[in-house]
Amino acid sequence: MTDLFAELHRIILLNDASEKCASTHALARTLDKVKIDQNSAVKKIQTPGYPVALKLVAPRELKRRGIQRQDGRNALMHAVAHIEFNAINLALDAAYRFRAQPLEFYQDWIKIADDEARHFGLIREYLQCNDCDYGDLSAHNGLWDMAVQTQDDVIARMALVPRVLEARGLDVTPGMIKRLSAVGDTSAVTILEIIYKDEIGHVKTGSNWFSYQCDLAGLEPRSTFQSMVATHLHGELKGPFNIAARLQAGFDEIELDQLEQQNQLPKSN
Repeated sequence: MTDLFAELHRIILLNDASEKCASTHALARTLDKVKIDQNSAVKKIQTPGYPVALKLVAPRELKRRGIQRQDGRNALMHAVAHIEFNAINLALDAAYRFRAQPLEFYQDWIKIADDEARHFGLIREYLQCNDCDYGDLSAHNGLWDMAVQTQDDVIARMALVPRVLEARGLDVTPGMIKRLSAVGDTSAVTILEIIYKDEIGHVKTGSNWFSYQCDLAGLEPRSTFQSMVATHLHGELKGPFNIAARLQAGFDEIELDQLEQQNQLPKSN
């Protein structure tokens, strides 16, 4: 019988995008048939598997392109594909890294990884229909950094990956949908609408597990979240914030007011 953690580790390190997605889908379908060995060693993963052809660069090195032309839309959707590919790794890593959790914890994060793999597949199909593929363009190299920063702290991981990285997608995706609608790219719009709807649920799952971990540790969630942001992000979260979506995703009005107030404060030099 396959061990859950050994299989998670194997999938995270896979370089081939198709194989990673297929293995993620297979694990989600057969999760009730795997064993969970809580005593197995947790191995550090400095870098997950990426396609060999993919060139990872600093954000400032990525070219900005308009979306009036298809090559510009390919660049935008390639960037989203990279986010979704990293989201697969991040969700799998949450299930792999943190032991002695309730069964529902592993079920939730593997279900999220399954969703992210489905999203990635939709975007990759779009790219391939437009003479592009994942790995043909350069991509941001910093998206895995938060996994490394929070690899020893489940509370920090629940605070900063779903409630910061994924929640940022809730803020920016409606604008992307509006821009792509304006140039008539209905295929890209349909994909982003699917992702947006699912991501609300993913952030809510993260919010729920963040609250659970805080309760377990005797910590107050709002102040703990602020502390995590201060420690790992120098106290800054960029707005504007999609208040309606974040409320659906497990944020409350008080913490959203705090985020908006902090976002309006003048930045120190």
